[in-house]
Amino acid sequence: MIGIRFLTSDLREELKIPLGLLVQGSYKQTMMRLKKIITEYKPAKIVSVGDKVTENIIKSGIPLNVAVIDNKVMRKPVKPLNLKAKRSFNVKNPAGTLNEEAFQVISEAVNLEGLTSVQVDGEEDLLTLAAVMTAPVNSIVVYGQPKKGIVIVSVTEDVKKKINGIIERMEKQR
Repeated sequence: MIGIRFLTSDLREELKIPLGLLVQGSYKQTMMRLKKIITEYKPAKIVSVGDKVTENIIKSGIPLNVAVIDNKVMRKPVKPLNLKAKRSFNVKNPAGTLNEEAFQVISEAVNLEGLTSVQVDGEEDLLTLAAVMTAPVNSIVVYGQPKKGIVIVSVTEDVKKKINGIIERMEKQR
């Protein structure tokens, strides 16, 4: 049970550092590299966190399992994506937090077959942590790195331990 966790200023700085492989470049360049990695790695699941990266993955024809979106790009509202998801969830996750309900929804979503969308009321950024923690080992989680490109996180036991350490260091609700 994680309850509600809050991002501290120390962790905010730490999380600006990519959690995985930073792929810089244009939409075309980043998606070509992602496709190559998927072909070589053959991930168990592919999870995207963020509207722009999700849109780009779908436009590129990459088979996505879970899309975590909040209808915002760089905190500005955008037109909702038309995801042809088999299953959709709606969850509240206020900015700067990671809450139990959102964590549980992500956990359920990564265990379903086909495309599952998780529509977040609030902010989806920290749900990357939940996606890495709950996705099966050998999955990949992809999120956008503002003004740089995308980050591809290969889910391993070591990465899960690192992410668990970050979650443990987040401030708990009193």
